Amino acid sequence: MKQASNNTGVVRYARIAVACAAFATLVACGGGSDNNNNNASATPAGGVKLQVVSFGDSLSDVGTYSPVITASFGGGRYTTNPGEVWTQKIAEYYGDTLTPAYVGGFGQALKANGGFGYAQGGSDVSRTDGIGFAPNSMAQTTWPVTQQVQQYLTDHGSFNSNQLVLINGGANDILQNLSTMLTTIQTQVAQLTDPTQAPAVVQSVALSTVGPMAQTLVSQIATILGKGATHVVVMDVPDIGKTPFAAGLAAQLGSTQVPSVVSGIVATYNGVLQQSLAVAGISSKVVFISTGNWLTPLLANPSAQGFSNTTGTACTIAQMSANATAYAKANPSVLVGGITAEQYGQLFGSSLFCSPNTLTVAGADQSYVFADTIHPTTHAHAAFATYVEGKIAATGLGK
Repeated sequence: MKQASNNTGVVRYARIAVACAAFATLVACGGGSDNNNNNASATPAGGVKLQVVSFGDSLSDVGTYSPVITASFGGGRYTTNPGEVWTQKIAEYYGDTLTPAYVGGFGQALKANGGFGYAQGGSDVSRTDGIGFAPNSMAQTTWPVTQQVQQYLTDHGSFNSNQLVLINGGANDILQNLSTMLTTIQTQVAQLTDPTQAPAVVQSVALSTVGPMAQTLVSQIATILGKGATHVVVMDVPDIGKTPFAAGLAAQLGSTQVPSVVSGIVATYNGVLQQSLAVAGISSKVVFISTGNWLTPLLANPSAQGFSNTTGTACTIAQMSANATAYAKANPSVLVGGITAEQYGQLFGSSLFCSPNTLTVAGADQSYVFADTIHPTTHAHAAFATYVEGKIAATGLGK
């Protein structure tokens, strides 16, 4: 999952590849088969040794874009870097080390990296130009989940019973279509004679717009199972309506209804996902992770899990953008393609570029839930991984 942008912004994102080296001086820098299993532990904490394979978007991306981003900014993953994301924590729990299958982007061509983390930040389920995409690897490469799965099969041929497959997708599809959906919903709700029918309008618009993406994701899950996978974890889309992104969008649009509408869209997508698994006859063959069952209690009682901030961002997103904007104003040569200094600055307002030196306060990676307006912090990723591990153990696999 990646913070939303419009089509113009996506094209302009390509300029980052040209500007990274110059702007990096303003930002403090930080640092199948079984050949991806580098942990020598005979008995992993999870009680069983498994090779983890992952498909999805930025929530699961273990560092596809790290070659350029880490060297220039100290970031590289969509969290409070150098922290790990949930897929990495799951892999470690089962005695594995999850690394990117391919690395590149932001000016570097994608190249095979030998890992099993196929997820890429910005990716949709089937659309190739995801959020932040630019051709020729000039920005995010955003291989869709469909392409990720096909590439895995090209690379490895099949899955096996010693693997744990993690898959998610759909959040970016929702974000890329969000503006259109909100406009359509607003228009149709305004025409209602019975305001209580508004939720039905939200559901109808979401069903027609992003419902097909959920069905496509299920077809990929069926392919994975058909190619030999016996342990598959399916994660639904987290409630974007409960993120700082939704709160900011509500303020921008001047409507307090925005978060609940966004939540309704996400709920509809997740409902189609579950229903499609059932229709395909594969519900019993996967571990379905309802992120809402984890996130809702966390936000209601954050201190129970060691969090103190659920509304702000652990990374200084505004300052990161402001620094880039100031740099662009002082160095207008970076403003190619008609981009303004402010638009240039907005490109850097993501946890992908976040490092220990760009945290809001010391320890924010542990005390905050959100790294930027939509992605989890290191602590939140770890907490979610623990939740998933419990759900997997409940099926009788490991402990």
